Amino acid sequence: MALSSTLCRLNLIPRPWLPYTVTTLRALKLKPHKPQLLRPMWAPLTLSSFSVSAQIHRPQDDNLIVLGIETGCDDTAAAVSSGEILSQVVSSQADLLVRYGGVAPKMAEEAHSQVIDQVVQEALNQANLSEADLSAVAVTIGPGLSLCLRVGVQKARKTAGSFNLPLIGVHHMEAHALVARLMERELQFPFMALLISGGQNLLILAQGLGQYIQLGTSIDDAIGEAYDKTAKWLGLDMRRSGGPAIEELAREGDAESIKFSIPMKQHKDCNFSYAGLKTQVRLAIESRNINAEIPISCASSQDRRSRADIAASFQRVAVLHLEERCERAIEWALKIEPSIKHLVVSGGVASNQYVRARLDQVVKKNSLQLVCPPPSLCTDNGVMVAWTGIEHFRMGRFDPPPPAVESEDFVYDLRPRWPLGEEYAEGRSEARSLRKARIHPSLTSIIQASLQQQH
Repeated sequence: MALSSTLCRLNLIPRPWLPYTVTTLRALKLKPHKPQLLRPMWAPLTLSSFSVSAQIHRPQDDNLIVLGIETGCDDTAAAVSSGEILSQVVSSQADLLVRYGGVAPKMAEEAHSQVIDQVVQEALNQANLSEADLSAVAVTIGPGLSLCLRVGVQKARKTAGSFNLPLIGVHHMEAHALVARLMERELQFPFMALLISGGQNLLILAQGLGQYIQLGTSIDDAIGEAYDKTAKWLGLDMRRSGGPAIEELAREGDAESIKFSIPMKQHKDCNFSYAGLKTQVRLAIESRNINAEIPISCASSQDRRSRADIAASFQRVAVLHLEERCERAIEWALKIEPSIKHLVVSGGVASNQYVRARLDQVVKKNSLQLVCPPPSLCTDNGVMVAWTGIEHFRMGRFDPPPPAVESEDFVYDLRPRWPLGEEYAEGRSEARSLRKARIHPSLTSIIQASLQQQH
């Protein structure tokens, strides 16, 4: 993989203070994909994280078994997939989120480092496999937090190097979109996807594997960040993250009681902004003298009702913003690809049942079908990484095995700011300039450049 980030040696703390939770999913039979054979892709490392080594034996698709590793933010996850889900393990950092009121990168890195070996081993144990049984290792290399990404990449390279396995660098947001293809047999390209998480909102048109048009993106805060901050300011239990806490409390409130403004009504694009809505919520909380230091469980009935009204009013407007942007994006996407039949909604916030119900109305109005992975595959997980690895491996997009022993000054390929697709011309934000500094070329542009070099 390309070398672009400085290696920082990890100080591993031996005490196992972060417990890991294990989730095993029922194996799911999939419709077999016809393998597509491409000639070797000797792409320069400066252009692509993908390359093909002619010396590597590529197993037939029926025999592919891929380990997926995800450490891009605050959960340590690993899974094994063969086109079926053979195992899934997730170590949650919920206690750290409560302690620090959000993700603290250095603490998250330390937590990843302490459990990564256990999580990967448990994923292999659940699948009744060893590393020698694997065909390849897939790992998230971006976007995400550099300190956290490094832990997963380091483990993936160590495993792949020790057992002479190909390595597949995975785009985190692409994995959220593609995991729907594992669950839904009828989902073929082209399709639309709304990816909603704590760090990013993204509306894309998926024209093919690695070929994406960005219809809209976050220009400041993502919806997941807005949910988390609102939950924190309302004194809710953050151990399950802000989304579930807000959704639960909102059921008790009047969604019309507070007239928050819908963001970016004047901007006729598909981009997202939640910073202004967060400010409106904070001011509403302050005007009602709600004290976040008093947990919701200890609040008076009147105080609880005030908090519930804010939660419900916030959720209504936050999701209305999603609906408006999706309506316009569907219109744009159908102009480009009239054959689209599906809208995939994935990412952590897609676990929210209110979000799903509202977006289902939007797609039905446009004669489309909504595809949502189960909640356990919407939040960050290793299954989506393993499956995306399988999809790219079938196309010949992978790196040769790394050396069994890395040099101490080795620089890892980490892409904390990595666009997924090329921006749609009509989708460029007029609201404010998107931050461009230190952004890696998009996955789509990298793959297009590699394909051009083959001809």
